[in-house]
Amino acid sequence: METPHLPYPALIEAYGKGGFRFAGMSHRGSLLCLPTGISAWPVTALSEITDENLAPVWAVATQLDLFLIGTGRDMALLASPLRDLFRDAGIKVEPMQTGPAISTYNLLLGEGRRVGAGLIAVD
Repeated sequence: METPHLPYPALIEAYGKGGFRFAGMSHRGSLLCLPTGISAWPVTALSEITDENLAPVWAVATQLDLFLIGTGRDMALLASPLRDLFRDAGIKVEPMQTGPAISTYNLLLGEGRRVGAGLIAVD
């Protein structure tokens, strides 16, 4: 995994125009938010999520109870093989539009919950 933009979890302050703002920084593109930090995520659509680009999630699976997937502007369901990967890792997964995923992530992170998120950027 590449070095995180931020080596610890943080609230997402804003999103849109193809990127995100967090911890006083901005990032263009999708984000992977984990207990180990916030990193770029090479995903622009739900169909691009693979076991390989989820490798950082699997690496911290014992630190997560829930993983949120921000699906962009539109709600989408996860394909069974993707759901199975999370089930096998012992992580509950919830897809939702990116805006609600950010709100949920921020709330749960603020409560000290064991949460991560893969957030697909929206314009």
